[in-house]
Amino acid sequence: MTLTLGFSPCPNDCFMFDAIVHKRIDLEGLDFTVRMADIEALNAAAFGGHVDVTKLSFHAYAYCIGDYVLLDAGSALGRNCGPLLISKREISRDEVARGEVRIAIPGKYTTAHFLLSLAFPSATDKTELVFSAIEGALLDGTFDAGLIIHENRFTYAAKGLKKIIDLGEYWETETGAAIPLGGIVVNRSLPEDVQQKVNRIMRRSVEYACANRSASLPFVRANAQEMSEDVMYQHIDLYVNDYSVDLGREGRRAVEVLFERANSLGVIPPVAAGLFLDA
Repeated sequence: MTLTLGFSPCPNDCFMFDAIVHKRIDLEGLDFTVRMADIEALNAAAFGGHVDVTKLSFHAYAYCIGDYVLLDAGSALGRNCGPLLISKREISRDEVARGEVRIAIPGKYTTAHFLLSLAFPSATDKTELVFSAIEGALLDGTFDAGLIIHENRFTYAAKGLKKIIDLGEYWETETGAAIPLGGIVVNRSLPEDVQQKVNRIMRRSVEYACANRSASLPFVRANAQEMSEDVMYQHIDLYVNDYSVDLGREGRRAVEVLFERANSLGVIPPVAAGLFLDA
């Protein structure tokens, strides 16, 4: 059986999926056709049910949970790894809270946008951009502030940009939970044994990557554009951790807290299906 597989070109995804793409591990008879795209494009593909297995934002998961279920392996959760709201000039949190700044966001359905909405519900002047374009849009004055994710948290300061707030720190202070950023989901229409195979394969791929860090380097570098190797590995080390191997009780609880908060604010539709793939 051949399945479509969606993930982003970011270092952490390429690191985790390298062993699947290059068949370094037992794929249990499955083959995968890769569709690589920016996270918001992956979210959109999931909304349309156009892919069998895909990375997506946890915020987006709420909008397609009837069609997909979350794997225990492959998620991006952690601490001190959340999105940052940044600017070129000094901007106070009060200015943001009053809705006085124009903000570039990396996608409506990203978890980053959800966290921004949670922290600053009155900040409504927001425009979607591809995440890699946000720093440039701040430097040229198109926007006052920008919500950055991925490797941009390692590059913004060198460009003279300033942090307004770390939304990951905000989330952790508010909830005490790890920050759920993105996960890997599988289509519920696939046979249950295939769903379980995908979960095992994903875990095997992450474990292989962590045990053989240099094996994935050519694949990571090929998709990292002009990123330095140091930044690539900072990115990987920030987003790939024990939760990526298995969510475990603490990781599952963090996802549940995110959905509970989102439901209480009415920013996602009611969830009518189980969040997690049963073991």
